Amino acid sequence: MRNVNTVNQAARKFRAFALFLGLPALAGIAANAATTTTAGGPAITAVLDAGTYTPGIAEGSIFVVKGTGMSASGYTETSFPLPTIQDGVSIAFTPAAGGTPTNAYIVYLYNEGGVNQLAAVLPSTLPAGSYNVTVTNSGAVSKPFAANVVKTKIGLITQNSTGAGIAVIQNYISPGELDVDRFSVGFASGVTISPARPGQTLILWATGMGPVTGGDNVASPGVNFLTNGSGDTVQVIVGGVAITPLYAGRAPGLAGADQINFVLPSNIPTGCTVSLQVSVNSVLSNVSFLAIAPDQTSQTCVYPGLTSAQLQALDQGATLSAGAYQINQTISEVTLPTPGNNGLLATIVGGFQQYTGLQLNSVPSYQVTTAPNGACTVTTFSGTPPTPSVKPVILDAGTITLTGPSGSGMTGLALTQFSNLTYGLTITENLPGVPSNLETNNGTIVPGAYTLKGAGGKDVGPFTVSSTLGPIFTLSAELPSMINRSQPLTLSWTGGNPSDVVTIEGSTGTVTGTGANLVTSGAGFICYTTAGSGSFTIPSSVLSQMPTVSAAQITAGAGSSSISVSSGPNPVVFSPSLASGGSINIAEFSIAIGAASTPIYQ
Repeated sequence: MRNVNTVNQAARKFRAFALFLGLPALAGIAANAATTTTAGGPAITAVLDAGTYTPGIAEGSIFVVKGTGMSASGYTETSFPLPTIQDGVSIAFTPAAGGTPTNAYIVYLYNEGGVNQLAAVLPSTLPAGSYNVTVTNSGAVSKPFAANVVKTKIGLITQNSTGAGIAVIQNYISPGELDVDRFSVGFASGVTISPARPGQTLILWATGMGPVTGGDNVASPGVNFLTNGSGDTVQVIVGGVAITPLYAGRAPGLAGADQINFVLPSNIPTGCTVSLQVSVNSVLSNVSFLAIAPDQTSQTCVYPGLTSAQLQALDQGATLSAGAYQINQTISEVTLPTPGNNGLLATIVGGFQQYTGLQLNSVPSYQVTTAPNGACTVTTFSGTPPTPSVKPVILDAGTITLTGPSGSGMTGLALTQFSNLTYGLTITENLPGVPSNLETNNGTIVPGAYTLKGAGGKDVGPFTVSSTLGPIFTLSAELPSMINRSQPLTLSWTGGNPSDVVTIEGSTGTVTGTGANLVTSGAGFICYTTAGSGSFTIPSSVLSQMPTVSAAQITAGAGSSSISVSSGPNPVVFSPSLASGGSINIAEFSIAIGAASTPIYQ
């Protein structure tokens, strides 16, 4: 299969499956707008990119304007060449310092069901900087709304049109079939779906890769940023593996939309929620995910705790309910600015939520039982990745209490139910700078059984679940305040059950710029072993990949560093009933004990 064939095929197919994805800006459907105008003048409440739905718009990208009174009721989609004025509506960007306004190219006008949203393409010729955005509707002009324009802000388009969740990806099956990436093989809303497979060619959709020459109001002939002479560096990061794409640039036949074609390596990590990110000249996209089957014949991807039938149901619109509660005790070994000023904090936090399949990567889980013993992985990061939030439906479980073993001082300790219906409680608090009379002491973490009991609420039925903590996991020495990156680092400990998983994490990073130009760069590592090993040595090959960050940078807030070690028994799975019928799909109760500090990596 040739790269150009994939590009052209994707362009022909995208409009057909965009309806299924719920992307009106690219759906290729027409609607008649009513002739009435919303009462009152136009008012803008947000100007967001159309990939991540966060502030900051890239040159040549698709964006949306949210507000009221900005267009007549109904839905109108424009056609090529995209106009700057449609039904008396225009969107203008005027330099904040003053100057001539520039009109964007309108893609659609939407005003239905109490939602008024406009979509448009920002001209590639508009320089980066600060602007005042105004909407004109039938001669009435909105108040200016401040917005920033940047050269590049790659935003992966997601299937729930939120910027979070599973990405819009097509899996190449044949010249006549491009499946939407999902958890199972089949059909959904009239289109073919399947998980990706190792070695397969994939087509990823985005916006915001950067400006192009030529008109942004006409169908693009296709512009490959890899070969157009601009020296762009593009990488697709799948499960921590960096992949150089075959094609990355404007999608042929569309305006403002970007298309990235790449091949999955044969040894790519697999699963239903494999992490996905794109880097364009070190500017990172929002974090998304994709589903990858374990081999060429499997009909579904693999997700711990879910059956193939449940994964198929998620693809057909079913929801998944989940819960996770964790007792966590951490000794904070302070190294900056005052070494030795240690603190201790023990808490329990958790809740029950309901998710769609498109949000599967956000389901809370502490499934550390699958962690590879003795393995370390390193990831690097650079840029300002948007962080759109996934908003599941929060489930009410009524009153929840925690009872600990003898000596813990915890009997029927009620967790606080916050306004968003999540639950939490501080068990022990002994932090630097907090007067003793203000510290919290609801109990002490000691070995033994901890029981979480729910009385039942309007959504979740009664439940009781217990987890047993072995001998307290304790580091043999404090974490180092200085880490020599060229030397291996050995950490030792006592306690814990021999089979308990030990997680060792570390990272360093620097921060430059402010606001929309803020950039965070650095690297992190994670290693796994078991408590029974008694020690673990982090190789210098791992530590050497951590960038150096000075104490002055950390103190000034221009840098960060960390190392932490934690361990606990395997999570206990439980399944309370739902008031609406059935039961919670995935719920876990876990305990983690550890220490953390902010060392200098030199």
